[in-house]
Amino acid sequence: MESERHRILLVEDDPQLGPIIQRVLAETYEVTLAPDGETGLRLGLGEPFDAMVVDRRLPGIDGLTMIERLRSGRVVAPILVLTALGAVADRVNGLDAGANDYLVKPFEFDELLARLRALTRTFSGEGAAVSIGSWEFYPESRCIYSPYEGRIQLTVRESALLRLLAENPLRTYSRGAILHAVFESDEQPGTVDTYVHYVRRKTDKDLIATVRGEGYRLGEL
Repeated sequence: MESERHRILLVEDDPQLGPIIQRVLAETYEVTLAPDGETGLRLGLGEPFDAMVVDRRLPGIDGLTMIERLRSGRVVAPILVLTALGAVADRVNGLDAGANDYLVKPFEFDELLARLRALTRTFSGEGAAVSIGSWEFYPESRCIYSPYEGRIQLTVRESALLRLLAENPLRTYSRGAILHAVFESDEQPGTVDTYVHYVRRKTDKDLIATVRGEGYRLGEL
């Protein structure tokens, strides 16, 4: 049985380029074309998409503002930005806004398709999600999706620590229990504090709660 095709939201205001990209992508994906940022934002917030392709320069709401609002609205689908601006600072701004990848115009369609394959493969292969407040944690792929910044990659130990707490969200774990479950036998209890700090620094300070005199538990965001 043929697998269901991924749904792609294409946000492109160019009346010639937009339909061309849509036709090319439609050979592989189910594509919805939005001609401006306002329409793209409404569709992105209201419908499930497996990935999005967003032009940076859009009338009304520009591409980066649209992406920021999507991430604020807890949309975690991977987003590829199309732009004529190729400077490093422009790419950084796009990624900081919450985009997952960046493609500079003019581009080859083969590269666009390859980038989308990579994004949809990564996104669909995350495994089962664990909700932590408005955050989505994927233990199998060691990543967590922020409601503000998109995908955040965790290290093996950071993910193992968060997974332990997430599997029993009402339980408080002592440093010794965490040390035994997550770390090597020769590690010191201070290692637990260090990795709690690492996870908080990457995510949110309230993602892991400190229970004074007892240890740590999953936070209530």
